[in-house]
Amino acid sequence: MTARTGAATLALLWAIAAGPIVAGEASDTPAGEVAPLAAPAAPDEPLAADAAGGPPAQAAPAAAPALAAAVVPAPARATNGVTIYERFVDGLAQPGCTDASPRWRSHFAHVPDQLAAGDSEVLPLFGYVVEALRSAHLPTEYALIPFVESGYRPGARSSSGPAGLWQFIAVTARNHKIPIRGGYDGRLSPVDATQAAVRYLKTLHGMFAGDWRLAVMAFNAGEYRVLGALRRHGQRPADAEPEALESLAGITRAYVRKLHALSCLMVEAGDDEEWRQALDRPVARLVAVDLADEPAGLDGYARRKGLDAARLRRLNPAHAIGSGPAGRQVLVPAAAVATPPAAAVAN
Repeated sequence: MTARTGAATLALLWAIAAGPIVAGEASDTPAGEVAPLAAPAAPDEPLAADAAGGPPAQAAPAAAPALAAAVVPAPARATNGVTIYERFVDGLAQPGCTDASPRWRSHFAHVPDQLAAGDSEVLPLFGYVVEALRSAHLPTEYALIPFVESGYRPGARSSSGPAGLWQFIAVTARNHKIPIRGGYDGRLSPVDATQAAVRYLKTLHGMFAGDWRLAVMAFNAGEYRVLGALRRHGQRPADAEPEALESLAGITRAYVRKLHALSCLMVEAGDDEEWRQALDRPVARLVAVDLADEPAGLDGYARRKGLDAARLRRLNPAHAIGSGPAGRQVLVPAAAVATPPAAAVAN
């Protein structure tokens, strides 16, 4: 037997001994794709040791291979309203509330009660956006933007053209790879729109030295307007004073005050024990699924999973006709993903 054949045989024996990959294990492979086979690493060496592109290092054989891969629990099907709230507060860049605008505090005073309402369809969606931002290492002030833009309504449309949860105009949507074509407007998809918004905010956050205030101004008015205002006022992103950028439109400067007032209302609501008790309930964790294998579209998926079709359409208005184009992602309760066909699911 040659050395090459012997090495291949040893690798095969390692693969068999390690057992199958368990669903839910941490991986860099996107969901829905099959991870490529990789040569096993020696104990105490990371699997990514060869990622730099060089030849794999030769590792000494271990004394004994593991009998089976460790079982990693599947993602939770539900979360809790208090957990969502605490994840939001923990991610704030500016949790202090000494200078919140009285005008905007009054304007958005209904938001905490909107989240705490027992029949709220906003809380699961808010949780989805919070987690998308936390995963991108972005401040959770950005999760408040849809309250300002659309009242957290995925199907919101403005007479001036913007649409969806994040109120993208068509040209901005296309620039950020949101699909818009006959029969499908991705701005009305909370998946397409939120993914695009998080990508854009990530870019702005880096462009403006991690200052969430400048980033949201740029989200509202465009990054070039904000960069131009900084130059005109002799400021740099690293130590800017956004309120002093008087060459920007008043609505753009007010955007920061709106979000900060909203943030303060949320932080202060947490001191109300009755409000926290109302929030302390199971909440469906929303996940994105692809309808590529669902010829009957959203309504067909709802029937097969025992879900409330009308509620799914409200959550996914890009598919409001119930049989939108296959291959587009929609938000559904995580409990439905692992549920056998025709089984009823609490949603």
